[in-house]
Amino acid sequence: MAWMTYISNWFEQDDWYEGLQRANMSQVRQVGLLAAGCQPWNKDVCAANGDRFAYCATLAIYIYQLDHRYNEFKLHAIMSEHKKTITAISWCPHNPDLFASGSTDNLVIIWNVAEQKVIAKLDNTKGMPASLSWCWNAHDAVAFVAHRGPLFIWTISGPDSGVTVHKDAHNFLSDISIFRWHTQKKGKVVFGHIDGSLSIFQPGNKSQKHVLRPESLEGTEEEDPITALEWDPLSTDYLLVANSHHGIRLVDTESLFCITTFNFPSAAASVQCLAWVPSAPGMFITGDSQVGVLRIWNVSRTTPIDNFKLKKTGFHCLHVLNSPPRKKFSIQSPIKNHYTSSTSEAVPPPMLTQNQAFSLPPGHAVCCFLDGGVGLYDMGAKKWDFLRDMGHVETIFDCKFKPDDPNLLATASFDGTIKVWDINTLTAVYTSPGNEGVIYSLSWAPGDLNCIAGATSQNGAFIWDVKKGKMVQRFNEHGKNGIFCIAWSHKDSKRIATCSGDGFCIIRTIDGKVLHKYKHPAAVFGCDWSQNNKDMIATGCEDKNVRVYYVATSSDQPLKVFSGHTAKVFHVRWSPLREGILCSGSDDSSVRIWDYTQDACINILSGHTAPVRGLMWNTEIPYLLISGSWDYTIKVWDTREGTCLDTVYDHGADVYGLTCHPSRPFTMASCSRDSTVRLWSLTPLIAPLQINILADRSWEEIIGNSDYVIQQGTPPLLCGKMSRDIKQEIEKLTGNPQVKRLRWFSECLSPPGGSDNLWNLVAVIRGQDDSLLPQNYCKGIMHLKHLIKFRTSEAQELTTVKMSKFGGGIGVPTKEERLKEAAEIHLRLGQIQRYCELMVELGEWDKALSVAPGVSVKYWKKLMQRRADQLIQEDKDDVIPYCIAIGDVKKLVNFFMSRGQLKEALLIAQAACEGNMQTSHVSAPKGSSYSDDICKEDFNELLHTVSKELAEWYFQDGRAVLAACCHLAVDDIELAMTDLIRGNELELAVSVGTVLGESAAPATHYALELLARKCMMIPICFPSVGYRNLAADLLLMIPDNELHLVKLCAFYPECTEEINNLHEKCKLPTIEECMQLAETAHADGNIFETIKYYLLSEEPEKALPIGIHFVKEYISSSDWTLDTIYPILDLLSYIRTEKLLLHTCTEARNELLILCGYTGALLAIRRQYQSIVPALYEYTSDCFWKFKNMMQIYNIIFSFLNSHCVQGPVYFLEDGKSTISLNDALMWAKVNPFSPLGTGIRLNPF
Repeated sequence: MAWMTYISNWFEQDDWYEGLQRANMSQVRQVGLLAAGCQPWNKDVCAANGDRFAYCATLAIYIYQLDHRYNEFKLHAIMSEHKKTITAISWCPHNPDLFASGSTDNLVIIWNVAEQKVIAKLDNTKGMPASLSWCWNAHDAVAFVAHRGPLFIWTISGPDSGVTVHKDAHNFLSDISIFRWHTQKKGKVVFGHIDGSLSIFQPGNKSQKHVLRPESLEGTEEEDPITALEWDPLSTDYLLVANSHHGIRLVDTESLFCITTFNFPSAAASVQCLAWVPSAPGMFITGDSQVGVLRIWNVSRTTPIDNFKLKKTGFHCLHVLNSPPRKKFSIQSPIKNHYTSSTSEAVPPPMLTQNQAFSLPPGHAVCCFLDGGVGLYDMGAKKWDFLRDMGHVETIFDCKFKPDDPNLLATASFDGTIKVWDINTLTAVYTSPGNEGVIYSLSWAPGDLNCIAGATSQNGAFIWDVKKGKMVQRFNEHGKNGIFCIAWSHKDSKRIATCSGDGFCIIRTIDGKVLHKYKHPAAVFGCDWSQNNKDMIATGCEDKNVRVYYVATSSDQPLKVFSGHTAKVFHVRWSPLREGILCSGSDDSSVRIWDYTQDACINILSGHTAPVRGLMWNTEIPYLLISGSWDYTIKVWDTREGTCLDTVYDHGADVYGLTCHPSRPFTMASCSRDSTVRLWSLTPLIAPLQINILADRSWEEIIGNSDYVIQQGTPPLLCGKMSRDIKQEIEKLTGNPQVKRLRWFSECLSPPGGSDNLWNLVAVIRGQDDSLLPQNYCKGIMHLKHLIKFRTSEAQELTTVKMSKFGGGIGVPTKEERLKEAAEIHLRLGQIQRYCELMVELGEWDKALSVAPGVSVKYWKKLMQRRADQLIQEDKDDVIPYCIAIGDVKKLVNFFMSRGQLKEALLIAQAACEGNMQTSHVSAPKGSSYSDDICKEDFNELLHTVSKELAEWYFQDGRAVLAACCHLAVDDIELAMTDLIRGNELELAVSVGTVLGESAAPATHYALELLARKCMMIPICFPSVGYRNLAADLLLMIPDNELHLVKLCAFYPECTEEINNLHEKCKLPTIEECMQLAETAHADGNIFETIKYYLLSEEPEKALPIGIHFVKEYISSSDWTLDTIYPILDLLSYIRTEKLLLHTCTEARNELLILCGYTGALLAIRRQYQSIVPALYEYTSDCFWKFKNMMQIYNIIFSFLNSHCVQGPVYFLEDGKSTISLNDALMWAKVNPFSPLGTGIRLNPF
């Protein structure tokens, strides 16, 4: 089978040994990241080297790397060691793995990109490194300078390591805005100043300070800052200079003469940045500072040769990649003929633009804009290869989901904007107009009003109508005092509360009428409306107290005042499920739980090491609370006992906001001073609940009431509105409701990123009427029977849209008159083919193709194919009509796949399958359908190839659910289930497999096995009776389940009575009967039965020597096979751990570990788990080898197996320190049940 040839599973003990508690942590899983934009304040905030580029937000550096397989740039790393604003970054010109960064806290850091770690730090730099650059004349030196100098040079390593001061570059009369080392002339450096002048230093030459100011500034004190400097890569003395107001100049730094002044089309245009294009000598590009216009220049002309308007907002910085992204796809170039005849093929010239004198450079520009946008622009193809638009560039203080749409998330930032994000696509869909200053807080209007209230630091509060895109109301009752929190009433859309540094919490109507002004003795930082009582609101105050007010009365005095915190209280949050319960976070690093009905603090949650800011109650589990802190962590709490269930360390700075949506209660969003928004799945915290739903347990084991669930020791049950609504709808259904139950719970428990799409495809496969599909179905991965229909409809809508092009061309190519004259003669002589070849040689393809049918249709098609080959070589979209006209579907599909445009390739392949393209096959007899059948078969194969490639792209990007959607779209249920299991989406795999029925049965059964194992590993639960039975129930859902149940019972560690109860449930003999059956089987020579029953008996250790002796004896023969010994070792691996660790079993245990490691290596080779094969052999050769202590430096984790940096999710081994990648752990556990540490502990990454 495609999904698995043969597999067995092992159950593993719970956290009985030291270190397992940490191994079982990391339950909260990151499922999405909204990266920050590029900061618009400092100059050198983007850099590039080879196939990587980087940009920096306020506190973090984002590094993107080209994925050569898919020809696209992907986020490779986030470097977040800086605690203050980053001022500059610079890539090492000698080593593409190294780059440097500086920050306002006088810190310079050297990073290793490949290993994602810091390799050197320089603190206390005697001045802020306002500008920074690697020294081109030294391999391990970085130069940096403060605003007035001097220039410091830090030699990182070697005998001369340390910081020195440049002997000339100091005592400047004007602040330095930027500096550049010469790339060829050793030691030559130029500084640009705020006053518009340059300072040039060169060893052996006289220093030139404050020279070459624009002529119009000479003799004045007017400033015109240097905004950009770049040395001409082909000259030792020429320098491009850009001033803020006086444009661009090419100057000779030797003679101090201005060679050329470049002119802009408009006097209003000004340049913020410029860069030379290495692939086109004499060419450079600039970015306008007012509007996002990219201009192409050549030093031989004073005006731009082309202009592209890329964005509405202005440029901030530019950098050109030295080497453009490489393409996977190539076409063999035609061989040039040394002679010509009437039928020889001409070699066509390369395509030119409309101006023969200047062709656009084949370069890729990293573009950063003033609104934080970052992109990689292909200048030759005039298109974005990558664009990250509208990211926040500063601290994000708050985030909230839209009440009526769990897919829309709003964020409020220090950068003065509120943005609304689609969390499925991780893109911004709306941004607030203008700049409101610092925005501390936001609150959506209840229901579907599409308005957001925002609170600012100095400009009061406002209401933004999102759809209209404008501010519709402002509130100024607090004056210029900062408003720290704003809260729109959940139950009364007319009331809005704000709290401020002026000590007031004000309740008003949306039209501005003040209802209450609650005076506090100090600043008020937080307020929250009760979700159970529409007239009750709580506040958090600087005086360390929490207050509760009742707004239905005229009194301005609080009903309750809660004291206990030892520092100021920031946010407060009412529980959505328990009336009268609220929590508060404080600068004393604690979270307190208050009971309004008891006038008391009922719990204190201690664990944070810095002030607490973010607070969020879960809307389904009444005791689950999440907090975020200035210690950069997020903690998940069980408020019943005050225990921390999990700690998340992923954010690189203070965590401010936490939120979830009631319709998707186990998907959480967080925001931070690191300028990112991250999405998290909390479903691992409620794994037992998910399994109860899959096992079709009763409602009592899924849904409960809050009063029952908050009792200590009670398993998690759903208590919120979402679960009650699902139950109510299911109870209305007739027949078997399990299908609906699985889908509805799956959609609500699964994080965004494809689960809805997956279920829509499942419904299509099961025959659901198309009219019942949701409106957003066409926005995701569609079943291919719908693809053409929906895209055709989309095309019809687009025909009404008129597109306009910005800018213009630069002329048309000249003609070679003699060749043209010869071609005309050939045409008049009737030598059409020769005419066509000459037209091709002239680049006049249209003329050649227009008369080519006069030779023959075959020749015309051949000429079309040659034209298509040339366009593919030049990576031009113009190839599409040529391939379609001649029916060369494969070539066109391969073209799109080579560019990573897999969805386009899929569309072409599906259109061909539906017969919408005329094929080029003409060899079949007239009237025969044989050729058509062959074509259809070929196209179907091509369609599935593209679908698999697209699925693999999603899977490698960490989106296993969307990968499964790709397979379901072509009715490939088997591969869809495979990807869900490969991606460890086991609950979803079981749900979907159950609904799809027999066609998915084998994979569903396999997922059930893995889930049973997962069930046994729920922390602090197994081997309790409830979870033991749950594991058994899952296995009982599998046909031919006897061996699985045997393994469960063999592994189960309890008293004899409990074990016999489990045997009875699994329909197995009692342990006493098993002992007798084992002895009988042993006497009969039945090894497998002997081992099986001994493992189920009171003395399972007796199975070890029997099984090991059999295996050793068998493999000593020359004709042994893995399939013979593996089932024996697999069964032995289920021996109870306390028996395996007996002193009397030491020798047998060691032999078992070695044999399992050896067979595991062979099994890994069979299954192509290449990354773990060497480690398995090493493990086998020395099973008790102990790996050195793992290093965890700067949040970088190295694999125990190969010492490489772990990419993706990490899995901790049982010592709590050693780590491997989750993917390697999954592969290891499928071929060898025991931990790589050689302790005898089972590995369970599922």
